[in-house]
Amino acid sequence: MSTSQKKSLFPFFVMVLVVLVAFFTPSLPTNSNVYEYNPADVAWMLTSTALVLIMTPGLAYFYGGMVKKKNVISTMLQSFISMAVIAVVWVVFGFSLVFGDSIGGVIGDPRQFFMFKDVLDHAPWPGAPTIPFALFAMFQLKFAILTPALITGAFAERIRFTSYILFICLFFIFIYAPLAHATWHPDGLLFKMGVLDFAGGTVVHMSAGLTALASAIYLKQGKEYKQHTPARITYVLLGTGLLWFGWFGFNAGSAFSASALAATALATTTAASGAAAVMYILFDAARGTKPSAMGTCIGLVVGLVAITPAAGFVTVPHSIVIGAVAAIISRLLIEWRTKSNIDDTLDVFPSHGVGGMVGMVLTGVFAHSAINGAVETNGLYFGETGLFTAHVIGLIGSTIFIVVVAFILLKVTDLITPLRVTEHEEAEGLDLSQHGEKL
Repeated sequence: MSTSQKKSLFPFFVMVLVVLVAFFTPSLPTNSNVYEYNPADVAWMLTSTALVLIMTPGLAYFYGGMVKKKNVISTMLQSFISMAVIAVVWVVFGFSLVFGDSIGGVIGDPRQFFMFKDVLDHAPWPGAPTIPFALFAMFQLKFAILTPALITGAFAERIRFTSYILFICLFFIFIYAPLAHATWHPDGLLFKMGVLDFAGGTVVHMSAGLTALASAIYLKQGKEYKQHTPARITYVLLGTGLLWFGWFGFNAGSAFSASALAATALATTTAASGAAAVMYILFDAARGTKPSAMGTCIGLVVGLVAITPAAGFVTVPHSIVIGAVAAIISRLLIEWRTKSNIDDTLDVFPSHGVGGMVGMVLTGVFAHSAINGAVETNGLYFGETGLFTAHVIGLIGSTIFIVVVAFILLKVTDLITPLRVTEHEEAEGLDLSQHGEKL
């Protein structure tokens, strides 16, 4: 048996072990506790959970349309496999790492909800008191699924599929889970500092964007770096539509209720994304560039990213400012990136990383308690400095943590199983070399 064949058996045995543990670890509800839920909130959160899940197939089309034709299937599958892999990790121990009892404010106890133990009849999460705990867990899973899928645009067309699966598991355990716990758990380090993140600007977009930057630097340029021809612009448009549609569950669903706060988040999300798309087009037009479908879609997504941390904390007019500012900064960084030696293939860092960072900073500028009572200190725009200072410190600390750990995880993955495909496989295309399929 060859070395490659031996290696291929290891993940199979891991999955068999998971199945066996699941078989002997039933998690039956005791029905000893009866909780009253709000039917409207439950219905909205079931809908929002489905909306957030549709974002990952949307991302698959968004990224798949941007790569070369010989890499479309591989790129899209990288998003879809995240839905499967992270779902299993989440049930086994991932949910515990994020929302289990805090260990030092940076990670949850992995034993607490192992194999979803006690989740079905657990008391509601304090921040979502009107919906079942299991529904809260499933809603949060969809965020965990999307985040590693976002990274794929940075190393599209040059990463081995099996290595990618290992990497996203490590990313979830060592980057996503600690950052989500620190930000969203009441005992989390960033939460106690006063950092606000309504729907994942820091947890989702900064973690993915900065890891994408580290991945692009580590994997170096693709062999056809300067010969980038998108396969299907129509796929990009379709993916953008699905992302925009799902994002209303992403942001408005983070209110955890069918309420005025959800409506506010929906309104700010709509305004910011529209402003960013328009600003992106006008900015290009002012520089003599034709308005493009690709540019419109990228601008719109940047606006969605930037408003995510602020969606339930700012006014609608201020959301327009956030979207417009993020679009300009992102567009300038994309232009710089194309002139550099960094092969962030689909500009994940300028779009998601920078969009999330701008959104985090501007949340500290425009957040106000009149929008959301969770805001204890108003933003810098209203003459108070505490929230803005906390966000700047949180931004710096999170950035250092993500980048350093990302490089370590990339190196560890590469030592276990080579990250990059061979030159022959890259030239042939990942659809054939990794999956034996083609369009």
